[in-house]
Amino acid sequence: MHHSQINSDIRKLIAEGTVLPAHPLALTAGRRLDKTHQRALTRYYIDAGAGGLAVGVHTTQFAIRDVGLYRPVLELAAETAASWTTRPLALVAGLVGSTSQATTEARTARDIGYHAGLLSLAAMKSASEDEIIAHCTAVAAEIPLVGFYLQPAVGGVILSSRFWQRFAAIDNVVAIKIAPFNRYRTLDVLRGVAAAGALDRVALYTGNDDHILLDLMLPFDLRDNGITTRTYFKGGLLGHWSVWTATAVKQFARCKAARHKDSVPADLLALDARVTDCNSAFFDVANDFHGCIAGCHEVLRRQGLMQGLWCLDPNEALSPGQKEEIDRVTREHADLSDDAFVAANLNKWLA
Repeated sequence: MHHSQINSDIRKLIAEGTVLPAHPLALTAGRRLDKTHQRALTRYYIDAGAGGLAVGVHTTQFAIRDVGLYRPVLELAAETAASWTTRPLALVAGLVGSTSQATTEARTARDIGYHAGLLSLAAMKSASEDEIIAHCTAVAAEIPLVGFYLQPAVGGVILSSRFWQRFAAIDNVVAIKIAPFNRYRTLDVLRGVAAAGALDRVALYTGNDDHILLDLMLPFDLRDNGITTRTYFKGGLLGHWSVWTATAVKQFARCKAARHKDSVPADLLALDARVTDCNSAFFDVANDFHGCIAGCHEVLRRQGLMQGLWCLDPNEALSPGQKEEIDRVTREHADLSDDAFVAANLNKWLA
């Protein structure tokens, strides 16, 4: 499928930027798919105002592939979304593994009705950039691609600006999730996309959970041969946005509105630090992100959107001290939560 075949409203949504939460996996105590709460999560994100869903990604747990849940989880999200709303929603499927595996997953996602694939390169750590580009090109022949610069702390591969120039030149690339948690490497991607002349075609999405709001509101000036090109992140595809999503949608709207103003309100700039503080607890920064999935689960569990913290891997759990950190940020940043919104709608989503 070529990106020109995507519904025009959805293609415009991706290109202009939107809120894409990375969808978690709701499990029972027996570590089986909890369809009731999984549907509730999808409904929550839609009613919160998200522009789409990213499913089968890191927050959904890569291990769904090992237990035969990749297709069922993608299908459940797509079916729930289709029955819950008629507004355009961008569906992005996580793609991982070797070229054979990633292309197979791309075909599966495409057949279910997903519009793009978020391609993880974690399996390509020992490959050359030439080999990685060949891999990406093969997968892009199956489905429009969202590139993914993942931070090395959780399995990402360090890639050059030249790589991102070559990646952006692949015709079926529609966006890049930039998540190295590193300002230098973030700029490498932006410079690469600009060098490819692809800024108008490839939408930049932040995945930098340590600078979400600043990425979304600030201009980036790129210089080449004395010529300045100004660009912006268009949207975000974030595990952080799997929680407190209704508030995140409002924050995104404020950032988007501030982009072209002569000055950005100091309170909005300062809000970035508060969101980052929350992320530090949810994503377990103190323990090198070990409890990042369980941390998001804990927030959702407290709201009733999940029954428990269970992950497919029993070793994935909250780290020592993480619960107390979540207690702290929940107390100190209570106005950033969407607890009241969830409480008012939970029974409807669980029905």
